[in-house]
Order: sequence, then structure tokens, then C-alpha cells
Amino acid sequence: MSIRSLVLSAAVGLAMVVAAQAQSFPVTIEHAYGQTTIPAKPQRIVTWGWAAQDAVIALGEVPVGIPHFSYGGDENGALTWTKDAVAALGADFPTILPDGFEAPVEAIAALEPDLIIAVYSGLTAEEYDVLSGIAPVVAFPETAWSTPWQQTITITGQAMGKKAEGEALVAELEQFIADETAKYPELAGASFATVAEYNGEVAVYANLDSRVKFLVDAGMVSSPAVTELAQGESFYFSLSYESFEQLTADVLVSYFETADADASFFGNPVIALHPQVQEGAVAHVVGAELINSISPPSALSLKWGYPQYIKLIADAVKAGKAE
Repeated sequence: MSIRSLVLSAAVGLAMVVAAQAQSFPVTIEHAYGQTTIPAKPQRIVTWGWAAQDAVIALGEVPVGIPHFSYGGDENGALTWTKDAVAALGADFPTILPDGFEAPVEAIAALEPDLIIAVYSGLTAEEYDVLSGIAPVVAFPETAWSTPWQQTITITGQAMGKKAEGEALVAELEQFIADETAKYPELAGASFATVAEYNGEVAVYANLDSRVKFLVDAGMVSSPAVTELAQGESFYFSLSYESFEQLTADVLVSYFETADADASFFGNPVIALHPQVQEGAVAHVVGAELINSISPPSALSLKWGYPQYIKLIADAVKAGKAE
């Protein structure tokens, strides 16, 4: 399904869901830094972090400002599915904020927002306080960079005055995931470990990481070796190449920005000796755009990237079982 078809069909379906009653304001949302009251339906939304911009657009509106996405974005920092969805709405593309890890306070203030959504972000307490002087700010519910994609959508929907639409969109996307995953029955109960390379070591994503939670939600099992080796780390931990053999699973899922980087990692003699690597039980997820579409997924990127992603993993599971 194209992004245009997704946006139009979702808009019609969601409108029917909420035709009887609109959400009233003020709305109060609790989050990691307290609670935020949104006095009236926002008209000028700025998003910060990942995925919130797509939630706003999938719910039929376009923010006035969104983050710059250097990873997976085009030369201007815009993501393919975001551009397609804005075009499908017939709207002008939002202002792209300056690239950087810190919230660009001056650039956000210049857009005169009446709501700032940072529900999946690394927003600090200091940034929250400063931005709250500009407009109401909705931060992440508990921990930075760990909000499940479902909550990113539902919290954004609540802040927009579209709580029911957000919940309906999550249900639709969860059904899409279930339908796609059901095409590959071999995935049910299969154990996995997700890896990349960082600073000359193997980076392993731990159980609180969005990549891991996403696959668990799809019916797979995070390998017990991940829990054992993590030693309390929540999001990721490092393994030396020599210790890589301890990371056992039915399938390894790897993430590399280029084919050359992928080939270099798996061409290492130590990595090549790993049982899953020898069996071909590795899902090679290559390319910043594909990785960004599912790591973490958003309200718009999920349908764009998930079919390809889950097929890669299913093929790897089959390869391992064939051995």
C-alpha cells in the first residue's frame, strides 16, 4: 500500500470512529518531568526527537516544525515516508529544525508553537524547563528514547485532541504487523539477538531497546543470552569479537548502514565462525532508510519498511532451521 493510500484510507476510517464525539480540552498528560496541561486544541505543533512528527501527520495534521533526520533522510533531512504523507495531505512541508542533539530553542521559539511534542526523545529536564516557557511540552512518559511506538502515537493523539483516532491507528497498525508476521509461521517463538558494530566491538541491543521490544511484540523471543550477557545494561552492551560466540540465538539480526560495512563485519574471521553466521541464520538489515523505518518504527514508516524487514528475518530463521 502506498503512503498516499495509507493516509487517505486512515483518514476516512478514523473520521468514522470519532464522528460521534470529539475530544474536549483542556487535556492534561503526565510524563517523566511532571504533567502538562494543553488548554485548547493546538494549531501550531513542533515535534522533537523521533517518530512524533509521523504520528501527527498520520492523524491528519502537519506540524509547523520537525527534526532534521541526517540518518535515513534526504539532503534536507526529510524522510521519504514523511514527505509522501505530507504530499498526500496536499500540505506544505514543515520547517526542518537545525540538526543536533540538543533542542534548538531559538529555532523552535521562532515558529511560535502552541504545543511541543517530544514523546520519543532525549529531552533533558533543563531543556524541558526552557521549552515550557515557549509552549506546553509533552515529554516521554518514563525513560528517554524508550517510548514504544504505540504510546508515541496514542500520547500524540491525546495531545492533539485525537485520542480515539490515535488508538484506532495503533489497532490498525498492530493488525498490519500481525498479518505480515503470520505469513511466516516459522517466526513464532524463534529466539533472536540484534547486533551492530561500534568502536571496534560488537554492539548488542538489550531488552529495553526499541528494536528488541518490536520483535518481541511480533511474537519472537529475545535470546536468554542477551539477558545473561547484558549484566544490567538496559539498552545495549558491548562484546569483544572474541566473546561473540557467547551470543547464541536462532537468528541474528544485524544493522549496517552500507553493504561494505556489513561485509566487513561478517568477514572478520572470528565473527565468521559464529554458528548462526556459518548457517546463514543472519538477517542482514542494510541501509539507513530501511533501518530508520523499523528502528524504531513510526506511524508512517511501519508499513513502508516492515514487510521487507520481517521477510529478511524469516528467511534467516529458515536458513538456520535448514541446517
